[in-house]
Amino acid sequence: MSQSQIIKSNQLSWLNIVNGSEKDIDYLRKKFKFNELDLEDSSAHKHAQRPKLLIRPNYFFMVIIFPFYNRKTREIKPSEIDIFITNDHIITIHYNQLAPLKDFFSLCAENNSERETYLNSMPDMLLYEILERLYDALFPMLDHLSIDINNIEKNIFAGRERQMVTEILVVKRNIVYFKKIMQVHRTILLKLASTNMTFFRGQEKSELFYHDLIDQVENIWDTLINYQQTIDALEDTNSALVTFKLNDIMRTLTIFSVIVFPLTLMAAVFGMNVSHMPFAGSEFDFWKIIMVMALASLGMFLYFRHKKWI
Repeated sequence: MSQSQIIKSNQLSWLNIVNGSEKDIDYLRKKFKFNELDLEDSSAHKHAQRPKLLIRPNYFFMVIIFPFYNRKTREIKPSEIDIFITNDHIITIHYNQLAPLKDFFSLCAENNSERETYLNSMPDMLLYEILERLYDALFPMLDHLSIDINNIEKNIFAGRERQMVTEILVVKRNIVYFKKIMQVHRTILLKLASTNMTFFRGQEKSELFYHDLIDQVENIWDTLINYQQTIDALEDTNSALVTFKLNDIMRTLTIFSVIVFPLTLMAAVFGMNVSHMPFAGSEFDFWKIIMVMALASLGMFLYFRHKKWI
């Protein structure tokens, strides 16, 4: 269901649109005269947009994707935010999946002091604050991945290799999705930090703030690379342990079948319906045959022990 709210100050307004409808897009078209292609991108609910930053003559249009964690499916998924930036407006269009964005808008809407702090400035600083909170929220997700990796490592060496196969795949999938989402963030931020549009660049120090965001993104990316290398190594270790245990089981079964083979062979021979069978008809013939079979199996067992196969 579509929902739109606006926060206003003397210098800047923040229009927040959740699940934007055609009515919302039409309002933006009439009031701000945004490029039709940008409006189409911001209303394409069923089609994933590529992250990008477009610099128009009198506004910016940004499509940026952030990860969020679905607790039910244990999956990291992408959530798109479309942002229009003019000289006196910031317009965010999203799907209400990112808690930091929701919480920050609610804070500015309900708290006059916070609203004065963040909306009585140029749009570059408000955008920085939005992005900074979204990036800060990614570090707990990284911590969660780290905890999952540590738990996997402990369980692997505690003898629960088979149970860890699924867990490893879940973590690997989330790391891959996380990396895919974060891949272009640095490029967008570099382009944003280097722009010289007067309505956007309100303070010289804001460029330093955006470079700080770039450092955060690089830190997140390096952490993801480290996690991927770690989980790949743990997967190799887990596969080796599973294979070793499987080979050990197969070796045990093979040795058992070879030891039992003389018993099977002798049972087949003495079960033949022929005349003059050795031991047949003699006193204690049954026990003699059993003894021969036992000695044959014992011989096979001692041979394997001598070869150190068991």
